[in-house]
Order: sequence, then structure tokens, then C-alpha cells
Amino acid sequence: MEVEVYDPAMCCSTGVCGPSVDPALAQFASDLEWLAGRGVSVKRFNLSQEPGAFASSPRVSALLQVAGGAVLPVVMVGSEVKATGHYPSRSELEGWALQPTDPATGDARETAPCCGGAGPNSGCC
Repeated sequence: MEVEVYDPAMCCSTGVCGPSVDPALAQFASDLEWLAGRGVSVKRFNLSQEPGAFASSPRVSALLQVAGGAVLPVVMVGSEVKATGHYPSRSELEGWALQPTDPATGDARETAPCCGGAGPNSGCC
């Protein structure tokens, strides 16, 4: 799975720089590192440093033409736009890019009911 983040113009690649760091940007940077540590490919583009990436993405370019800079950040997972105008939470990123895990066991959870709701341990799947 691949996550692409198209950030608004910032002073550095993550926005986690300078004398006053936005805690939301620091948390989001941490969440992206967490995803990468689980095998997800993460690419992040900053409008002020990599404008070509915005122009070469048809979806991001179209969003910018319609809504302007207010649409940023744009978060894409695979080829789907999942979030615009805000940074998603870790749980949202997990749901989009990873198969969710059961917090108690760490095992992969079923994402949909099996056999019409019989459950994953019913033996009917």
C-alpha cells in the first residue's frame, strides 16, 4: 500500500521546524513514521519545495483548480483521495492503509462480517 501526502507550502518538508511547531504536524509526522514502520510506502510532497508533484498528479491538480489551497493537505491512499483540508488521525490512516489489528491480541481483525455475520471463528468462511 502507498500513502501520498500533498502538504501546503511549509518551511520544511514536514512542517516540524522553526521556533513554534504545530503539535498536529508533529503528531502526523509521527503517524506517518509509524505507518512506514509497518511496511507502508509513504511519500510526502511540500507545495513550496515540490510543486511539480502537485502538477503531475491529475487528482491533486484538479482539486487545487476547484478549491484552491484550502483543499491542502490532500492525503491519498493507493489512488484514492481519502482526506482533504485536514490531517487524518492515526486510526484513520491505519484503517485506510493497513488491515486493522485487535488491540488485545495484535492479530488481524476481520474487516467485514463473515458468512452474513456468523463471525470469523464460525468455520463457515
